[in-house]
Amino acid sequence: MTYTLIGTPVSLYSGKVRGYLRWKNVAFTERLSTREVYKADILPRVGWPVIPVVIHEDGSAHGTTLQDSTDIIDHVEACAPGPSVYPDTPRQRLAALILELFGDEWLVIPAMHYRWAYNRDFAQQEFGATSHPHLSPDEQFAAAEKAVGFFSGSVGGLGVNPNSVAAIEAAYEDFLAVFDDHLGEHDTLFGSRPSIADYGLLGPLYAHLLRDPKSGELMRRLAPRVARWAEACHAPQHGLTGDFLPDDEIPSGVARLLQRFAAQQLPVLLDTAEALRSWAEGQAPGTEVPRILGFHKAVIGHGDSQVETDRAIIPYALWMLQRVTDFRASLGAEARASVDEMLRNTGAAKLIDFVPPARLQRRHFKLALAD
Repeated sequence: MTYTLIGTPVSLYSGKVRGYLRWKNVAFTERLSTREVYKADILPRVGWPVIPVVIHEDGSAHGTTLQDSTDIIDHVEACAPGPSVYPDTPRQRLAALILELFGDEWLVIPAMHYRWAYNRDFAQQEFGATSHPHLSPDEQFAAAEKAVGFFSGSVGGLGVNPNSVAAIEAAYEDFLAVFDDHLGEHDTLFGSRPSIADYGLLGPLYAHLLRDPKSGELMRRLAPRVARWAEACHAPQHGLTGDFLPDDEIPSGVARLLQRFAAQQLPVLLDTAEALRSWAEGQAPGTEVPRILGFHKAVIGHGDSQVETDRAIIPYALWMLQRVTDFRASLGAEARASVDEMLRNTGAAKLIDFVPPARLQRRHFKLALAD
């Protein structure tokens, strides 16, 4: 059984999946997500233009189509033998789920900001080379102008504007400092084996913030260990190797990253949950959830750099938060007490009493209310 990854080097979530597949040591080939591939494969299989897409050649007539980096990884974890990227122990696993959420849905803010503020021409050339590989470089650059206008225009929905740029950059540099210190003691977040959290961080940190030249220079200067970690996690490697730390240990660097999640992302998630609660009232089970539920005021930044900004209400992050709360709810009393202590110690105690406003599911490759 083999896999086909449809994506591109410039794509954040393609980078997350590619690094994972290499470590998992499964047989896969990669197809560039050209304009023709969108028409011939992605749209017929998924129904809307999105990457990455993975096709699992599992013996069925057309293979199994997978979309969304987390769904892809979970499918491969269920099908492929060998060590897992999910820790077995309660505190490490809960922390890993939280930090995957932090990487996927919060570090996307600096990833998008730095790309379109400092690497626009590079990214536009990459977009053109992906969509139209047979054109000349000048033609590729021109052909990508419309797509670049769309993606660069989307940063406002993430809360990026002239008033928030300094806060975003300060928070990102603080993150780099914390993670770089951690990597001075450990190869990965939880020891020597990469976890789902490592791949959650890998998407933004490799595909945007390291691979894009200007932000890559910044990372190599401020956080050289983070740059080496990103290269190692993404590169072809000795798969299925390494171990998680014994005794469910949470390294101090991971605890500091959880504190950043609690201070920065968690308040936005809780406010998003209230917006979903209001929207979901009276909606039928199975109803597709809009990608944006309006706008709200959100605080972005770290410490003294924090500012309030307008930001889109993005409910998808609540599906990933549901993975966190589901795992906590599945634990026995002793294990739950252990993870709750970790949450309190890192400022995330509000997760203990958090009740999701509505059950969510991924249905037909989109977010929907549970049936």
